[in-house]
Amino acid sequence: MAELFIADGGDAVGVLVLAGSSGRVEEDRCRVLAAAGITAASYRWFGDTVDLVPLESFEEPLARLHERCDRLAVLGTSRGAEAALLLGALHAEIDVVVGLAPSDVVWAALGDARPQRSSWTRGGEPLPFVPYDDGWEPEGGEGPPSYVDMYCQSLETYADRVPAARIPVERITGEVVLAAGGDDALWPSVLFAEQVRRRREATGRGTTVVTHAEAGHRVLLPGETATPPRRDLAHGGTPAADAALGRELWPVLLDALRGS
Repeated sequence: MAELFIADGGDAVGVLVLAGSSGRVEEDRCRVLAAAGITAASYRWFGDTVDLVPLESFEEPLARLHERCDRLAVLGTSRGAEAALLLGALHAEIDVVVGLAPSDVVWAALGDARPQRSSWTRGGEPLPFVPYDDGWEPEGGEGPPSYVDMYCQSLETYADRVPAARIPVERITGEVVLAAGGDDALWPSVLFAEQVRRRREATGRGTTVVTHAEAGHRVLLPGETATPPRRDLAHGGTPAADAALGRELWPVLLDALRGS
């Protein structure tokens, strides 16, 4: 496992913070959480890309946090939120799962490898996944393309594979908090968050969903520094709207992490 960055906020609550496909170690986010009394840890959880990542690879950092903290949480963004929801369904000791710009299904690995394969494995076996529709083409125009339509088209093209690829969020015994921007230009995270909520509510489990119509793919928590977006991907939103979503989420997030 790569070196674990830990920001010490005390022994009551520990949260594993997972970035999305940027692969960054979320040091800034960890420090913001630590200032609020939450011990937060982050590391680069995949190699070159999100491709056949063993879910077992998260067990050591989770165990290290749980050894020192009474309450355990996972907070992930985008593909990291995909991981967080999968881990919450597998580990009953996780008290809180937080997904920022989440997905409700397992997607194919990122990259150009064909045939397509899963992003995740468990017990050495790939998890069922939804492939990307290779027939999709982005609309022309200036700036990086939006991939929202690609994800929606892929769900339609491979509708027969969606049921098996759904993340089993109904099995998450801990609290689930999701945040999504209505102007997310990378994938339809509000749609995905609502799918998670509906499926959990159908089995009697509650889910908190915080949205902001003008926010994009990355949520900016109070005290975080905005990072420049990747030039090859449209994220949507604006720094002001992304920060507004973060402010709305912040008290909900802290209450969930602290068990208030």
